[in-house]
Amino acid sequence: MSLGITWTTDWITESARVVAEHRVELVTLDRAIGDGDHGENLDRGYTAVMAKLGDLPPDSVPGDALKLVATTLISTVGGASGPLLGTAYLKAAGAVGKEPELDGDALVALLTAARDGIVLRGKAESGDKTMIDAWTPAVEAAAAANAEGKSEAEILDAAATAAEAGAVATEPLVARKGRASYLGERAIGHRDPGAQSSSLIIRAAADAAKGA
Repeated sequence: MSLGITWTTDWITESARVVAEHRVELVTLDRAIGDGDHGENLDRGYTAVMAKLGDLPPDSVPGDALKLVATTLISTVGGASGPLLGTAYLKAAGAVGKEPELDGDALVALLTAARDGIVLRGKAESGDKTMIDAWTPAVEAAAAANAEGKSEAEILDAAATAAEAGAVATEPLVARKGRASYLGERAIGHRDPGAQSSSLIIRAAADAAKGA
């Protein structure tokens, strides 16, 4: 069963919900190794997205919704997370184009383009203690599940599980990018807030697919 605009808007809605629910957690994580505003910034961004989501035309496709998220996050979210996630959504929208329904191949393309957009914008690699440490495992797990012929919901579930493990795996790392990189070894033992929020967003995609 492929996933269309209803899944996409459900994913966005669930993302907004979980970001709001975990806002304080994300703020706390960011206070330890960053500016302390990650949760606030993301919550503000997704609140702005939700205010616009109902304005999508009835004939919208998944790419249209993803582009709306991209432009809204870029224009409303401060710090690094707005441009990074905004670019992720923008590249994801480009990857799926005007397709009305997304199959497993399209979902892998979406996640891969999102990850590559973050890499392009932030110049980070796996192991740098950034959101890439959640996105790259998600992409790899999604591709593997798709190659095994898993359903779209199973592909996204595999991606989410890998992203969650990737976020946890940032705790022992020394940060090599962003404000956390100034801390050196003092960043060890702290989970990267961007990786954590990314795992929440990818899990939201999986949860929306289960209800599709």
